[in-house]
Amino acid sequence: MNAFLGEVVGTAMLIIFGAGVCANVNLKKSFAYNAGWIVITFGWGLGVAMSVYAVGKFSGAHLNPAVTLGLAFNGDFPWSDVPKYILAQMIGAIIGAAVTYLHFLPHWHATKDPGVKLGVFATGPAIPHYFSNLLSEIIGTFVLVVGLLSIGANTFTDGLNPFIVGFLIIAIGISLGGTTGYAINPARDLGPRIAHFLLPIPGKGPSNWGYSWIPVVGPVLGGSFGGVFYKAIFIGQVTASFWIVLIIILAVLGLAYASDRKTSLAKKVHQLSTEN
Repeated sequence: MNAFLGEVVGTAMLIIFGAGVCANVNLKKSFAYNAGWIVITFGWGLGVAMSVYAVGKFSGAHLNPAVTLGLAFNGDFPWSDVPKYILAQMIGAIIGAAVTYLHFLPHWHATKDPGVKLGVFATGPAIPHYFSNLLSEIIGTFVLVVGLLSIGANTFTDGLNPFIVGFLIIAIGISLGGTTGYAINPARDLGPRIAHFLLPIPGKGPSNWGYSWIPVVGPVLGGSFGGVFYKAIFIGQVTASFWIVLIIILAVLGLAYASDRKTSLAKKVHQLSTEN
């Protein structure tokens, strides 16, 4: 198996486990229905661990464009390989989402809420607010990449690293995931969202493309900054990339904040005009 195929297979496995636990807990007539948030976080965490075990020796098991970018910014991964890794991760995510759809085939009919069906595939905000949602994804992915690099700097018993990485995912989900569903991975959200759009899911609603940029841009910024931050603070090598990424993050957050303000003012104007 080459690295490209390793990322395809590994990311597909990740989504089968991750979207699978979301379906298991949220789709009607599943024996795991209403099992709760803790089950979801463990499903994702153990899914990451199993996927890393499966393909780690072939590709390094990034399984996440934000991780690939973070490692490239940190100097641990060649930039020339970044595009093919991201392409492989996207392909794998779509395949994994399609397999999940097939696995739970009769449960789509049993579940009436289109929002629940979308939630199996893609994330969404608990409280829609572009600035806060974007910031949550940046912070969560920043913690992910810094955590991964920190784990890699330590020596563990052979074969234990993927299990520790899985617990990192569980920790992020339990501690930070409630705001946006902790995509922390552009492929994990965009790939299954595309699958949701394309698949003949009974009674599905829109794929919420208006929000879809948040779980892509947020993790890309957070993962990239995690890589340059680790290099600057932990290794002591401050590069121009550190300041460039930081400035981009602040600029994008500023645009998100301005968009929220504009939306809020428009709602107030509409409310006043309705009252009058």
